[in-house]
Amino acid sequence: MINAFVKAVEQLPESRFRNVVLIGILGAIGTLFALFSVAKWALNQVPWTELWLVGPVFEWMGSYGDEVGWISFIIGAGGLTWLLFPVAAVAVISLFLDSICEAVEQRHYPQRYGSARAQPLVEGVFGALKFLAVTIALNVAVLPLYLLLIWVLGAGAFLFLIVNGYLIGREFFELVAARRMAPGPAKRLRRAHRLRLILFGMLAVFLMSIPVVNLVAPVLAAAAMVHFYETLPRRAEFEAQDAPPAERK
Repeated sequence: MINAFVKAVEQLPESRFRNVVLIGILGAIGTLFALFSVAKWALNQVPWTELWLVGPVFEWMGSYGDEVGWISFIIGAGGLTWLLFPVAAVAVISLFLDSICEAVEQRHYPQRYGSARAQPLVEGVFGALKFLAVTIALNVAVLPLYLLLIWVLGAGAFLFLIVNGYLIGREFFELVAARRMAPGPAKRLRRAHRLRLILFGMLAVFLMSIPVVNLVAPVLAAAAMVHFYETLPRRAEFEAQDAPPAERK
């Protein structure tokens, strides 16, 4: 698994891969700005001064309340952006998955290059929106638990890694596997390597949580998943299942 990420990093200097990385960086920056704007809007809709405990605290602070409130607002918007960036970045990068996979296959797996099923744009957009909606809803639902456990030796951060590691590892695998096999075999192969995929996803989420590194991490994770997928035991056997007769040779 670590070797998959190392291979992805080693390919960064290549011209074709650099183009993909540039698109990924622009997508990541756009995602950060969009998330921060949405987070600011969402926090602005909350009547903070009318909330139990919050309102009296601001009233007690008097003239300092506005300054503290502004700082808290920025921290809150930044926190939400950081929390949701990994899943939003995966949704965005999934739209460019074919370009990433082809760059990796051309360099490392030339015998497989050009033989995968291309993902239609409509299918990609629908899948990205579905993943984004499910993942954001789950993270918002678990947010109180994150905040509650964050004071317990970083347990909140670990829970965040597990939840999103599972979701992101699963999503990356399904995106890459869908280019090579039918949904049924892909699901069975994913279940056979469930734990490894969670660990893969946790590493990807960790990288996407590091400033600056998070700009290239989504592309690196997608490229690493290609290496991860290609080295799975019995992969060819699962690819042959439910495939048309001509593709089983």
